[in-house]
Amino acid sequence: MSIDLTGKTALITGASRGIGEAASRILAGYGANVVLAARSTRDTARIAAEIGDKAIAVTCDVAQYIDVENAVKLAVDSFGGLDFLVNNAGVIDPIARIEDSDPEAWDQVVDINFKGVYHGLRAAIPVMKKRGGGVIINISSGAATGALEGWSHYCATKAGVLSLTRCAHAECAADNIRVVGLSPGTVATDMQRSIRDSGVNAVSQMDWSMHISPDWVGEAIAWLTTDAARSYDGDDFSLKTEEARRAVGLIS
Repeated sequence: MSIDLTGKTALITGASRGIGEAASRILAGYGANVVLAARSTRDTARIAAEIGDKAIAVTCDVAQYIDVENAVKLAVDSFGGLDFLVNNAGVIDPIARIEDSDPEAWDQVVDINFKGVYHGLRAAIPVMKKRGGGVIINISSGAATGALEGWSHYCATKAGVLSLTRCAHAECAADNIRVVGLSPGTVATDMQRSIRDSGVNAVSQMDWSMHISPDWVGEAIAWLTTDAARSYDGDDFSLKTEEARRAVGLIS
């Protein structure tokens, strides 16, 4: 399927590497302007320069609402509006059983993974409403509906994100704002290296060849911005099935 995002603008959080970097490059490749948001611009500035004039980098800690609000404002000021938000920023470290967990570190995961998505929704929805619509994609996980040893922070926050996706859809669908989750499965990123190094639960034992490329997730994100994906609005789209991968165009 041919995707044309010319004239559209996307804000991608966690854009310094992995899924966020791949999504930024792929959306720009389909014609979109992209705002790459991360806590540091060390990597995003380089990526934006490689993409070209349609990309800019912004310092943004999603745990701080003012940072997210400023990133949305930069998108509007630089490119005239905001059409897509990809709530991708997320962490899983430190992996630990509840009884061994560090409360401050656990809290920080909640601030990034859960509150960060709320901050994105809160900042983007009014702007998209004025624009007449938009698409918000929240990166989800099978952990949203499953329990894994050592991942209490990650499972709980992803479950919260799934609920936010459903609530936002219920509130925003009438304003032509689509809100959808994307559960990609396991992806070959630095997060998977941390999981492997932890040696905790079955996911850490998976062979590296079983993890999909971040580019596949980037392509799924681009596909979710199109009308072809509307049936998944308000829920999670899982990229783990052949049917889903075929819909995106990843396999024939």
